[in-house]
Amino acid sequence: MKKVMLVEGMSCNHCVMAVTKALKEVNGVSNVNVDLGSKKVEVEGENLNDAKLKEAVEEAGYDVVEIK
Repeated sequence: MKKVMLVEGMSCNHCVMAVTKALKEVNGVSNVNVDLGSKKVEVEGENLNDAKLKEAVEEAGYDVVEIK
């Protein structure tokens, strides 16, 4: 399963690492790929829960605009 998230508030590699770390701690997530330029975050894994993914990113201090 793959989800694509649009995340606002990321501006540097530290942001990329923070979002990646937060998402990898969510149950079921196996891979995270952050594209700083497009603000898109691809999340791969099993039984991904949109609410849990959004919560993890927002707790790290960033805004989730959309999840597809």
